Amino acid sequence: MPIKFVNKKDLQKLRRIAIAHQGLANKNTFGQGICAAKDAIAHIGYVQIDTISVVQRAHHHVFWSRVPSFKTSMTNQLLSDRSIFEYWTHAAAFIPMSHYRYTLPYKSSVKAGKRHWFKNPDKKLMAELIKRIESEGPIRSRDLEQTKKRSSGGWGNWKPAKRALEQLYFQGDLMVSARDGFQKSYDLPERVIPPGTDTTMPTSQEFASHLLDQQLTCHGMVTLKGITYQRRDPGLRDAMKTLVRQKLSAQKLVEIEIADGSKFLCPPNAIESMPRAGKTLKILSPFDNLVIQRERLKALFNFDYQIECYVPQAKRQHGYFCLPLLYQDRFVGQMDCKTHRKQRRLEVKYLHFTPDCLSDDSLLPALADALADALVEFKKFQNCDELSFAAITPKKLKQAIKSAFQ
Repeated sequence: MPIKFVNKKDLQKLRRIAIAHQGLANKNTFGQGICAAKDAIAHIGYVQIDTISVVQRAHHHVFWSRVPSFKTSMTNQLLSDRSIFEYWTHAAAFIPMSHYRYTLPYKSSVKAGKRHWFKNPDKKLMAELIKRIESEGPIRSRDLEQTKKRSSGGWGNWKPAKRALEQLYFQGDLMVSARDGFQKSYDLPERVIPPGTDTTMPTSQEFASHLLDQQLTCHGMVTLKGITYQRRDPGLRDAMKTLVRQKLSAQKLVEIEIADGSKFLCPPNAIESMPRAGKTLKILSPFDNLVIQRERLKALFNFDYQIECYVPQAKRQHGYFCLPLLYQDRFVGQMDCKTHRKQRRLEVKYLHFTPDCLSDDSLLPALADALADALVEFKKFQNCDELSFAAITPKKLKQAIKSAFQ
């Protein structure tokens, strides 16, 4: 029978466990500099890559939220020294090199045609590209001759050589060896993978064990669905169910049920103490590892969050690229920002606190002060000198923010 965690204190404990395991409870959980960034990604398992640039890109932002001294150049530094590599988790991501072998099942399925990135890949062109890279070294898609023939819409707009490169990348015959912004260089895996890296294909049982350990490390507690989040592999899911049953039977895992009926798994000793709550406000990326599983976020934090850049403008409630705001052990709102790089100005276009925060007049001044401190640091991260606000509503929120910046 699951342990019932149904009152406010219980939920607060679970929230703090989740935040602490994500490295967000303290300012310098992982330390400073490039070594801290390496430790951070090793702990959380991946950092999602995203192209949206209204503020610093998501992959830099996720690092910075855990390593305040993080510089955007450090991402490429980690890539060039082979501490991380680029591949697919539930989306494009940087992954610790120590996890390399666990990308092999997906690559194998793409190569076998079980998963399709492009229909009818041009195998002749792919073979020619491999030969060219073998003899000439890394290659970028822009280095290849542009074709005049293009089909309309979506992936079909990619020139054939680009499609061939991506097919080779997804099936594991090429890896990204370097990046210049979003221009990738591709090379043979043996030139990218450091000596001593485990390159053996894991069994489904080994993969399941790795995922469970990694998810418990970075989340503290997991749902059965969340462990294999966006991994559509029936064999892996079956292996995970078997593994979880075994660990529950051996009392190496316990099951917790919260008030809304959601069930979480965690080690027995994980719920013995109440972690401390952080004192600072964290401005998170929409693709942060703490918020990316929306069902989990809603169940644990009662935070119903949606990134609205994919929503038609007329239907947006909070703005194009709203950033979740984490304060102590709860999400208190979201903030839509835009970096005006030529002016070196960070604009807060829309700021929204949750209704329960706005209704608590005693909390609002402290919350506004914490946000002001966070914005000063966030402004620096954006390489901006100025900070401006557009409309802030309601009136008492506007006054609290104004007072915090005096």
